[in-house]
Amino acid sequence: MTGLFVFALAGFLGFETIRRVPRLLHTPLMALTNALSAISLVGSIVVLGGQYTAYTTILGFVAVIASMINVVGGFLITDKMLKMFKPREKPKKPESAEAEAM
Repeated sequence: MTGLFVFALAGFLGFETIRRVPRLLHTPLMALTNALSAISLVGSIVVLGGQYTAYTTILGFVAVIASMINVVGGFLITDKMLKMFKPREKPKKPESAEAEAM
């Protein structure tokens, strides 16, 4: 029961933190969360590779899959956000009739 309360409180706190961050700071925030996800991936690989019980190995495998999904998704979202900051190409203006006459 205590774990569920901590999970709900962490979810609420994370939502409120992300909601109040200005849009300009979302990219560094995503980079930080990608780094944290990579740390959790390494931890889950260590648990998966250890000689523990079968239950722990299954949980380690699930943790590796979830961490990989989180890391890949984070990089895809970061890439999409970085593309949003690139300047758009202006459409080419049609050449004027004066330039054609010369």
